[in-house]
Amino acid sequence: MSAPAANQHQSSPLPARPFSTTPPPKHVGSAAGLALISVSARLLFANGQTTQRTVSAVERLAEALGFRATVFPHWGDLIVRIDDDNGSRYEIMAAEPVGVDMSKVAATVSVIDRVCDDRIDAEAARSALEAVARCPPVSVARFALLAAAGAAALGVIFGAVHPASLVLIALSGGAGACLRRWLAEISRNPFVQPFCAALLAGAVGAIAARLQLSSVLRLVAVCPCMVLVPGPHLLNGAIDLARARIALGAARIAYASLIILMICTGLLLGLSFGGVTLPVSAPSYPVPLGYDVIAAGVAVAAYGTFFAMPWRTLPIPVVIGMFAHASRWGIISVAGASVETGAFVACLVVGTIITPIADRLRLPFAAFAFASVVSLMPGVFLFRTAGGLVSLIALGGNASSDLLLAAVADGMTAILIVLAMTFGLILPKMCIEHFYPGFAGGSAQ
Repeated sequence: MSAPAANQHQSSPLPARPFSTTPPPKHVGSAAGLALISVSARLLFANGQTTQRTVSAVERLAEALGFRATVFPHWGDLIVRIDDDNGSRYEIMAAEPVGVDMSKVAATVSVIDRVCDDRIDAEAARSALEAVARCPPVSVARFALLAAAGAAALGVIFGAVHPASLVLIALSGGAGACLRRWLAEISRNPFVQPFCAALLAGAVGAIAARLQLSSVLRLVAVCPCMVLVPGPHLLNGAIDLARARIALGAARIAYASLIILMICTGLLLGLSFGGVTLPVSAPSYPVPLGYDVIAAGVAVAAYGTFFAMPWRTLPIPVVIGMFAHASRWGIISVAGASVETGAFVACLVVGTIITPIADRLRLPFAAFAFASVVSLMPGVFLFRTAGGLVSLIALGGNASSDLLLAAVADGMTAILIVLAMTFGLILPKMCIEHFYPGFAGGSAQ
């Protein structure tokens, strides 16, 4: 979903920084090398790779080609400064980091590794990367099927036990996936897809309530919306903020927040068409451990599909996600810990395991990690908070204090869970990369 690239070349009036005096390999021309660096940077940045790994990969590739590269990532454009014997020049590429495609990231890093090992020349590498950029997304059938399965799995996790409710959730999630794919062909606006899919989910929930097709309205309406939450962008934004890339991190967080706002708006608007409101408070139903763990594995598989994870690697996050959910279940049900503590501990375990595996498999950490813990996201609390706020505005001075307290409690719970998950995932990653760079893959990506 990144914007078309527009390369601009301009001479730098500043003296070039010191760089390696080793001449470029004979098979690497200046133009071919610069084009290869530009394509690689854009593919990684626009498809979900963490900023630090994008920068490291581009610098490593440039060094292998006999240049010195300095990367300046911004929202909307990616600037690469190239220093060589002829001075300095800048490659300015239009690129928005709004996509998440793990297959493209893995393929791009693989090509970079082959160039650095001198197993492929620059022209062949550029052709390979251009082929990677043209790779189509996963098929509509697979996308819709896994979206339906993932939404139903989240319904099981949050207490939907009746087959009719699960069928409604699955149909709504699958239809929303088909709608998103159709909208992607006619609009490049990244907010249209989640808004319309959530609008559809809200309308289905309203119809189910009016016809009394299900007793769990909140789950029929909410679970298809939970598969729309942009978790990788939240994680990448948090990592950027932790690394003091304030502007880019804030932009990523703002982008993810706008998507969540569109989801909430679409959901509540869809419910309003049927004169139905989302209950601010609702009873929770305990789920047996076996059902909980299996449903978590299905949800992880669904998100792996959304992020175009290669089939051969999909079992890894599924197993890790099932283990994480079992850990959370034990911490909450057996140890009596809060949901926030359970989410933090589970994500801490996942972050520790995922960091070296993601580096080894050349997959973007944020997408890999979020797919493994998606079942822990507090989507129900987020949407109930939005519904409570709308009810408060509608009732005005007639609103009860209980409604206000319930909305605030749900909102704070959602925020605390998201923070616990974020810290739990990125803390082990940053510690491993800092103290054991060789173990984590170091500069391999």
